[in-house]
Amino acid sequence: MPEVLVITPVKNSVETTLDTSKAIRNSSVKVTHVIFNDFSTEETKAVLEKNKAEIGYELIHLEDITDHPSPNYKMVLQIAQKRALEEKLPLLVVESDVVIHPDTIEKLLQAMKKDDKSGLVGSVTVDDKGEVNFPYLKFKGVKEPEILTNRSLSFCCTLFSPEFLESYSFTGLDEAKDWYDTFISKKAIELGFQNRVLMNAPVWHRPHASRPWKQLKYTNPLKYYFLKFWKGWDKI
Repeated sequence: MPEVLVITPVKNSVETTLDTSKAIRNSSVKVTHVIFNDFSTEETKAVLEKNKAEIGYELIHLEDITDHPSPNYKMVLQIAQKRALEEKLPLLVVESDVVIHPDTIEKLLQAMKKDDKSGLVGSVTVDDKGEVNFPYLKFKGVKEPEILTNRSLSFCCTLFSPEFLESYSFTGLDEAKDWYDTFISKKAIELGFQNRVLMNAPVWHRPHASRPWKQLKYTNPLKYYFLKFWKGWDKI
């Protein structure tokens, strides 16, 4: 029986998505992995369809259930929460620019089970050299194997406990936002849960590989902020 429901929202970036899904397939813990295709190109859709049986993930095309334009993170979280509660499983988000290790999910589960007040448990992100990178640069100097934190967790690779999923419905998420890492992290603390970051379970993160336009933040910041504010993209 699966021990975790794993979800990966996808918007193109099919090569990194396949890397992500293959790593999840190799987990030491049995999981159900669901990829949510959020209005990717037809080419990406075809590749995801072609590989789903071989790699072993379920595939949901959001275009089949909504005409709301991408990003549809709120809908993905709502569908995933409902299923996780029905199946009595913790929910793990692994984004499509992240590669986990075989024991990553096992370590996340072990940390979550330490007490009944676990809310969110996240793996620290690192680059290809093993150095802590975005979005966890704020924890770069931490030496402990894991820490409790009131600061926001990224959803790059983050586990939601069943107790937290039962305590807060994602139907209440703000429709005006695109991403919910900060809000949900704070909500868990507000409801009396503890959030952890595992420094001893790093995952490889290629920042913004799943949303290439955000690379402009580093190469052409004027254009990045124009797109962000003028077009209303990337609302957090």
